[in-house]
Order: sequence, then structure tokens, then C-alpha cells
Amino acid sequence: MAYVIRSTTAACLLALATSLTCLSAAAQSTPATGGDANVSQVAARQQAQEIAKGDPARWYRNDPEQQTLRKELRAALQEAQNACKQQPAADRKACVAQARATFQRDSALLAKAPSN
Repeated sequence: MAYVIRSTTAACLLALATSLTCLSAAAQSTPATGGDANVSQVAARQQAQEIAKGDPARWYRNDPEQQTLRKELRAALQEAQNACKQQPAADRKACVAQARATFQRDSALLAKAPSN
């Protein structure tokens, strides 16, 4: 049973990661010079430490209310908004609107998804 939950959770996270990649790509009309260009240095260091440790345990915990996925969605929205701040003022409003729309769409998909 635990294996099925992990597989389902992993599949959901993969789908979410794909969606978040689309969110990030849609929010940026100009490519960033580095992978962490839109992340603060403190957050980038934290991410590097987490990556070095491997998959976080939270990805494999039973999360019936999908709190982890919701947190990941909010973090992706924040990163997209930070990317929008780097764009020219003329493009910024549309970029932020697109990031919010993507966040709302992904949140709606998460609400429809079956919980673990």
C-alpha cells in the first residue's frame, strides 16, 4: 500500500513539476542567465542543500490535504513574480497576470485531483 501511495505521490509531483516548469517558462519572456537567477541567494543555498540530500521526505509522506503541493505552487508563483519584476515595466503587468492565472489554474487542478 505504501508503494502505491509513493508512486501516486511521485506521479502527482511529476505532473506538478511539469506544470510549474510551464509556469516558470510562461512568466519569463526573456531567458534567465542562470537556473537560480530569480531566486534569492539564501533560497538558492537552501535549495542546493536540499538537492544534495536527495528527495525530501515530505514528497513521500501521506498528505491528504495536499499541503506540500499547495506550498510548492505558492513558491512557484513567488518565483514567477520575481521573474516578472526583472522585465521592463511595460511587460510587467501582463507577466504578473499570466503568472497569477497559471497559479489559479494549477490550484484548481490540484483541488480536482484525488488526495492520497
